[in-house]
Amino acid sequence: MRAIVEAKQVKKVYGSKGSVYTALDGIDLTVLEGEFVGIMGPSGSGKSTLLNVLATIDLPTSGDIVIDGTSIIKMKEEELSAFRRTKLGFLFQDYNLLDTLTVKENIVLPLALSKTNVTVIEQKVEAIADRFGIRALLDKYPYQISGGQKQRTAACRAIVSKPSLLLADEPTGALDSKSATELLESLKDLNEQDRATILMVTHDAFAASYCKRVLFIKDGKMFTELVKGQTSRKDFFKKVLDVLSVLGGGANDDI
Repeated sequence: MRAIVEAKQVKKVYGSKGSVYTALDGIDLTVLEGEFVGIMGPSGSGKSTLLNVLATIDLPTSGDIVIDGTSIIKMKEEELSAFRRTKLGFLFQDYNLLDTLTVKENIVLPLALSKTNVTVIEQKVEAIADRFGIRALLDKYPYQISGGQKQRTAACRAIVSKPSLLLADEPTGALDSKSATELLESLKDLNEQDRATILMVTHDAFAASYCKRVLFIKDGKMFTELVKGQTSRKDFFKKVLDVLSVLGGGANDDI
């Protein structure tokens, strides 16, 4: 099984001289194709910083990051922009939908930017909307639908172009429990049926229990990991809670 993400000795340092903060301190990470991996840790642990450097939103101070066989460290901005568009899908807590576009137009955006054939676009949008149960909402605008429906729209947009890696940053953070469960079930199906590779930062043990593997970060370093294996989701949830209690929580977003 090939590696989709390989991070080697990744460091991220903020500030200079007298005021230095090390957010990531020599992180090593491998995510294989078809994995659903969660990243957890207490506030200030560096989990969001790690997602940002893997997402090419921020640059590490040192180390190497290879995504789908390509090192992203020395890419120029134009190359990074094309790389994000073709290789990465993003799912954020606040949806990042455009209110002036319909649900369908929001989903279509990545395909339109890559100049995909119109017939292919129609097929892909309908298929992905069916998968996430929002076919009936395609002509509505974001302000006309619920938070859960917005997040499922955002998920459709993130994966409609079949990226090598889906990066999710607290995707259930703004959702009620029913909407969160529906989204997580959809992501789980996407991972199991389409072998989508998903990396999700979350502070929520319930969300993490849907992952196949959970990495825990403390003070910018890898603390431990849990592998679900044949464990039931309910028992895996308890194991995640046990590790979080040792870590000291992780109930808030961090830097």
